[in-house]
Amino acid sequence: MIVFIHDRPIRLVGPKAASQLISSAPIDPSSQKAFTDYDLILDARLDALKADALHGHLLILNATPATVEKLLALFQKADTSRLLSVTLGCLIKESCEAAIKKPFKIIKAGGGVVIKGNKRLLMFRRGVWDLPKGKLDDGESSREGAAREVEEETGVQVAVGERICTTWHTYALNGNPILKRTKWYRMDVLDDTNMTPQEDEDIEKLAWLNPRETQLALTNSFSSIRYVIDELGKLTTGVEGRKR
Repeated sequence: MIVFIHDRPIRLVGPKAASQLISSAPIDPSSQKAFTDYDLILDARLDALKADALHGHLLILNATPATVEKLLALFQKADTSRLLSVTLGCLIKESCEAAIKKPFKIIKAGGGVVIKGNKRLLMFRRGVWDLPKGKLDDGESSREGAAREVEEETGVQVAVGERICTTWHTYALNGNPILKRTKWYRMDVLDDTNMTPQEDEDIEKLAWLNPRETQLALTNSFSSIRYVIDELGKLTTGVEGRKR
């Protein structure tokens, strides 16, 4: 599970995956310490989680629901501008996931990355590049809602393909904390002759962007959207690999 809080990715993994993060890291001969992708590693059983730990890439081992509650509290009052990511190695992953969802009202949504040749459909909304997505209607499946939202927001008719990933991100609505779960799908364009940005959703423009243009646009986007595009790349690479 990956949750984006203040646009910072919080990844929750189980104890086996957490141990592999450390055991597979190469050793620095000069210090006999492991090279890792993390700037700081804490053990929740031994180290108190404090605001000064919120910088760079942070790994917290042996995390419990209490660890999650402490982290959420710090996000409310501490400066997270220097924080890049948090990975929680949970003793019981399901318990930590329940704890991170607990303070929020959960809204379910669907969205998609529409493909046309080597280009992807992005939209410019509220000053940043984004992907079409939206809240599911009652009784609507994620696939159905994703297709409907894409067609409503862009005017492009699509065929829904494989699921790319699921993201969770937080925001406030009328002062209430919201956690939105979005299931993302790869989509093929069927007809884009009526492509028009949905103005009442504050969408200013739509653009078909090639991979280089997409990466440039994503420098002015959300971490969750960059994550979706990265996961699409992995999915595409996997498909190409199976074809060879």
